[in-house]
Amino acid sequence: MKLRHIPALTVTAVTAIASNASYAAQYLTVEQAQRVMFPDASVFKDSSLKLSTEQMRKIEKLSGLSARSVNWRVFSAFRAETLLGYVVLDDVVGKSELISYAVAVNPDATIKQIEILTYRESHGFEIKHPAWRKQFVGKSVQGGLTVGEGIANISGATLSCTHVTDGVRRIAAIAQVVLK
Repeated sequence: MKLRHIPALTVTAVTAIASNASYAAQYLTVEQAQRVMFPDASVFKDSSLKLSTEQMRKIEKLSGLSARSVNWRVFSAFRAETLLGYVVLDDVVGKSELISYAVAVNPDATIKQIEILTYRESHGFEIKHPAWRKQFVGKSVQGGLTVGEGIANISGATLSCTHVTDGVRRIAAIAQVVLK
């Protein structure tokens, strides 16, 4: 058997691609997250938003963050004709990779629940743990949605904690301005 020479750069590139792919973990699909967050819902209706300039200004003022996007993917959860709340989808960058998550928002614009859908970073996956995610329940854009002020940091996951928390605060502001 004859061994061929494989350039070191090729081996390095393949190793880098494989190692990045091995960190990604999909925990829930959008449909699974909807069912977990609103188990009593009989239907989810696409209620995606296109924010106006004025709405974006209000969101930025309330959250202290850029509104970041005009378009937001939102689903309204209903049991028969009764609105149970909303599921808002978002992605934030952790340290260098995207974190996909969903936020369940009550009709009064308080946070019902958050779920991590896909985590792609090599560290910081602890944000998936229920104890960390539970800190968001019942909070609104008016307070408690900042790392260190209502949301605890996780050592080794500081950027993931901060960026997801900022994202939830932005969604809470969207809920207050547009969905409430």
